[in-house]
Amino acid sequence: MALVVIAAVTLLQLLIANSDMTGALGAIASMWLGVHQVPISIGGRELGAMPLLPVLLMVWGTARTTAQATPARASWFVIRWIVASALGGPLLFAAISLAVIHDAASVITELQTPSALRAFVSVLVVHAIGASIGVGSRVGRRALGTSPLPGWLADSLRAAMAGVLALVGLSGMVTAGSLVVHWGTMQELYAITNSIFGQFSLTVLSVLYVPNVIVGTAAMAVGSSAHVGFATFSSFTVFGGDIPALPVLAAAPNPPLGPAWVALLIIGASSGVAFGQQCARRPLPMLEAMAKLLTAASVAALTVSILVALWPPESTLGLQVAAFVKRWCFRRGETDLEEAMPTLLAFRRLPHCSESNFPALIDWMQTEFVKS
Repeated sequence: MALVVIAAVTLLQLLIANSDMTGALGAIASMWLGVHQVPISIGGRELGAMPLLPVLLMVWGTARTTAQATPARASWFVIRWIVASALGGPLLFAAISLAVIHDAASVITELQTPSALRAFVSVLVVHAIGASIGVGSRVGRRALGTSPLPGWLADSLRAAMAGVLALVGLSGMVTAGSLVVHWGTMQELYAITNSIFGQFSLTVLSVLYVPNVIVGTAAMAVGSSAHVGFATFSSFTVFGGDIPALPVLAAAPNPPLGPAWVALLIIGASSGVAFGQQCARRPLPMLEAMAKLLTAASVAALTVSILVALWPPESTLGLQVAAFVKRWCFRRGETDLEEAMPTLLAFRRLPHCSESNFPALIDWMQTEFVKS
């Protein structure tokens, strides 16, 4: 099902761009691997800042399918075959996708075959997480009941998930509130294009990156920092620089930070309270309670660490959006840098752009126009 949706979206984009469908299969295969957080290299540049929403939907789809296929009283032999099927099919698709991309690269020279090891590992991890959630939701308690593991382990996992969901949920509320506060900035970001299709594309791109922004907000809420483009954000300060012109990034705070952003740390404390309440639902002896607390904290930290690890590198997302600017300039008929300058200046007026970093974007665009 996921492959059908990806193929439909890819073909629709190619039709809108008036493409001759050369290398359509390579584009579909690249998008399927990209959904699994596999970096795609085009023209010597790596697109590594993939949105989190597609991979989260992939995990959810795998979990839902395996949960439906797993009977509550299934034998371990049946469960092993269900898990093997949930992993084997995607790995087969990964191998086919790599072969298709390798073949398409002979026609589209700018397309490069991604690392096979990275592709297989990413696909395996994504579907293994989904299969574990799906099977665990059906037979998890039965497995813990027959194992020598302590009985409080299930409660510790529930507490960890409650803490993570509280942190992510509250961070999402702050992100939504910040978008409302910076509504004018978001309108400026949409103003870079007067086309309905261009604004629709920006909207879709923003929706795909909403989980990334929420994860960045969660990182700030626990005292860490988030990198967007060439800017660094934390609850205490902002190191300015160019950020990608995505409407959803209007939620980023403008320097200098007011005292309200320091209150973002309250989110981390509130999620900790929810975490502690879940851990204290059932009384236990001191040593067991401490072991339960440490186990739950470790699982929660591991979950958040995996999400933060998927946050894009410092400059990759900026280059991707700069490439989007170039494509948009060509669609508007702006075939040289002088004609494209109004579009670039629209980006320059956005918050967090600095006088020192904007010339680098112009130099990069000049190189791209010359190459084209």
